[in-house]
Order: sequence, then C-alpha cells, then structure tokens
Amino acid sequence: MRRGFKAEAERLSERVRADLGLASDAQLPLDLLAGTLGAELRSAGDLIDVSRLAEIDQRQPGAFSACTFEIGDRRVIVWNPLSSQGRRSSDIAHELSHLLLKHSVKDVHTVGGLTFFGCDPDEEQEANWLAGCLLLPRPLLVSQLRRGATADDLADRYEVSIQMANYRIRATGVLRQVRRN
Repeated sequence: MRRGFKAEAERLSERVRADLGLASDAQLPLDLLAGTLGAELRSAGDLIDVSRLAEIDQRQPGAFSACTFEIGDRRVIVWNPLSSQGRRSSDIAHELSHLLLKHSVKDVHTVGGLTFFGCDPDEEQEANWLAGCLLLPRPLLVSQLRRGATADDLADRYEVSIQMANYRIRATGVLRQVRRN
C-alpha cells in the first residue's frame, strides 16, 4: 500500500461516519452508505439460482464474494447469499471502499464459464484496509475494548467475522493503547 494510506483510510472512515450522522461506536449501516454513494445492494440469489452460486463455490471456493456493476448511471453491488453475515459485511464494505476510493476495473477473469472483473492488486489491498476501517474504525475499537469487549463481542455487535475483529485489533495496535491507559 502506498505510504500514508492507512492513516488516510482511518480519516476517511471517520468522515463517512460523521457525514452519515453516526456515533463513533455505532454500527455502519451498509445500505445507508451505499445509498449515499448512489449504489444499490442486491443478493446474487435475486439474480440467479443459488445452485449456480454453489456450483461456482464448489469449483473454486471463495471465487465469488461480491462485485459492483455499473450499468449506465446505476451502481449495483451484488453479494453472495451463501456467505456468513460477517463475511457478507466485509464483502459489501470492500465494494463500497472501491467506490469511495474511485477505483476502476482493470482485470477480467473467467471462472466456470462466468466472467468477473477486478481491480489491480494495490487497489484491492486499499479496499480491504478501508473496509476494515469502515466496519471497525480505530475509535470504535478503543472505546469498545476499554469497556471490556472481546473480538467475539465485536463480531456479534457489528456483524463482522471474528477474523475481521481479531485482525483489526492486531493490525491497529489498539490493544496495546488500551492497556497503557
């Protein structure tokens, strides 16, 4: 990731929350953020038979999590209904991050006869980091950990995976900060 991006992403996450009128420890309503970005959220199960999604996942596990389509002036984020709620939150936040960062499609991939589009690897890393910041921003982590919350508590309350909660706690170093104060 480019120098300074992580701090920039934390600030962007705080601005997004402020623009939406959210408290620093409130759960981010992904549908609300999508709406402000002119995007609509749709389950892939509304568009194709879920058995096709299961077939794709069987051929290549995790091949489809979510994607963004731009159709004219419409943006539609399509997510995989086979994913857990925590995974789905991360996937949608990742796609919203691409929109916030104004990333564009660079790659085309074909899996199981279906075509998928993607961004370059650096942009994927940026979207991954920003997604974590949007779902579990640093101030939220500090506040919740000071109140005694665990990664499991964060996962349950904010509808993220335990892996995401643990990752954000480790990657931000907030546990060390909380223990010092």
